[in-house]
This record gives sequence, structure tokens and C-alpha cells, in this order.
Amino acid sequence: MKQFRKIIAVMTLVSLLSSASSVFAADDTIKEVFTDAFYGAAIGGLVGGAFMVFTKHPFDNTIYIAYGAASGVLVGTAYGLAVSARAFAEVENGRVKMAFPTITPELVVSPAGNTTVAWKADLIRGTFN
Repeated sequence: MKQFRKIIAVMTLVSLLSSASSVFAADDTIKEVFTDAFYGAAIGGLVGGAFMVFTKHPFDNTIYIAYGAASGVLVGTAYGLAVSARAFAEVENGRVKMAFPTITPELVVSPAGNTTVAWKADLIRGTFN
């Protein structure tokens, strides 16, 4: 039974990933995410180098550059995904595009006067003629 579940999970994952690659082909989302990740790595490496210079023995702490670059890749990728994707599914010119939704905070005031933060993510966006 466990083998069957694993096979179903792998087949589902492969089918989702294969369909996503054709959806992203017309969009520059992946290019933007990789560019932001690259710039994040460069900036993170520079920041890590700056931290390394201000230590007592700089050449013993060269790992700070790698930590900075790795952190920059993660932050750059997150930034690229947040900026480039607006909704989970967008309908544009009769074509459906799938992407990661942008999660945005929103202040909500209740009738009692309490203010809370609500998190909003668009699932479907499009124009219908």
C-alpha cells in the first residue's frame, strides 16, 4: 500500500511539473526569478565579505562570503516570486497561466472597532468579454 501511495504521489508531481513548464514558457517569470536570485547572491556575497573584513582574523572567516551568498539567493528568489506572480491562475488573451500567488497583508476593521491583519492571496484573475 505504501508503494502504491508513493507511485501515485510521484506521478501527480510529475504531471503537475510537466504542465507547469509549458505554462511558464510564454511568461518571463522564471527569468525574473533567476535574475533576482543572481543579484541576491552577488549582494549577499558582498555583505558577507564586509562582515568577514571586520573580524579579528579575516582569512579564517571566508565562510561568511558563502553564507551571505546563500542567504542572498534565498532572499532574491523569494523577492522574485513575490514581485512576478500576482495570482495562482491568470486568464490572459484566452490562455490560462499558473503561478505562485502573491500573499499581501490587509488591515480589517470589525464593527466593534477591533483592527486585525488579514492575509490575502488572489486565486484567479482575468478579464472576461
